[in-house]
Amino acid sequence: MNLEQILLTRAHNQCELCQNPNDLRPFLLESAPAAESALLLCKICRAQAQGESPMEPHHWRCLADGIWSEHRAVKVLSYRLLTRLGTHDWARELQEQLYLEPEDLLLAREDLGPAIDGDDTQTPTLDSNGTRLQDGDSVTIIKDLEVKGGGFTAKRGTLVKNIKLTENPKHIEGRVNGVQIVLIAAFLKKT
Repeated sequence: MNLEQILLTRAHNQCELCQNPNDLRPFLLESAPAAESALLLCKICRAQAQGESPMEPHHWRCLADGIWSEHRAVKVLSYRLLTRLGTHDWARELQEQLYLEPEDLLLAREDLGPAIDGDDTQTPTLDSNGTRLQDGDSVTIIKDLEVKGGGFTAKRGTLVKNIKLTENPKHIEGRVNGVQIVLIAAFLKKT
C-alpha cells in the first residue's frame, strides 16, 4: 500500500480538514518526520495551506472538527492555520480549545506560513526586553497595572498564559483573574 492509499483509508476518502471528497492528494508538513507528517487534503485546503491562494476565513470554520482529530499532522496543521487566521475571534477560540503535546506545539510553531493578508512585514510584538512574543506564549507582568473597567489591578509578577496577539503590535490579549483583557506588551516579560 502506498502513502496515498493509506491516507485514503484513514480519511474515509475525504479531506481530513473539510471533508471534501474531491481532488484528494497527500500533503506533507514541513519540519516533521515523514511518517507522522502526512495528511490527505482537497485542492482548496492544499492551495491555501501552502500559501498558493489567499486564505478564505469562512472555509476554515471546518477546523472546529479538525482540532479534535486523533492524527498528529491534522492537529499540527489546524494549529498553523488557526494562527494564520488569528485576527478572527472564532479562530482564536478554536485555537484555545486545541490541545497539543509540547513537542507537537513546537512543531506547529516552526513553520506558520504567511499571515492571512500575505503581509510578512508586520511589526512584531515585543516584550519589555525586546523579545518577540507569539500566540500561546506565557508572560509575566512587570508592573502593577490598573484594569480600566475591570475593578481590579493586575499585580506585578502575575503569570499570563496562552497569550494572543492583536492587530496592534503594542498590545496582547490574555486572561488575568479570570477576565480576558488587553495588556501593553512593554509591561510584560516573556517567561
